[in-house]
Amino acid sequence: MDRSQRTGNGSSTDLVVEIIETLEVCGLDRDDYQLYDTVDPEALEQLLASSTDDTEVRLTVEGIRIAVTPDCVDVLIDDRTEI
Repeated sequence: MDRSQRTGNGSSTDLVVEIIETLEVCGLDRDDYQLYDTVDPEALEQLLASSTDDTEVRLTVEGIRIAVTPDCVDVLIDDRTEI
């Protein structure tokens, strides 16, 4: 699981950058998707800011599953083995 710690003041711009950087580490180019078609960054930031540390929002962008918490963005790895 990739874990990137959030820095700065926690604004929705920072959150969007962190999500995009996490997706790029997974090999997804910025031109391959429109993040705003998948999630409303301002609503996500408000949800995380008003929640407890154990709140996790999961979303999938172009087949890459991520979990966003108040502290970080994680890439979710399937433990299933394909036959």
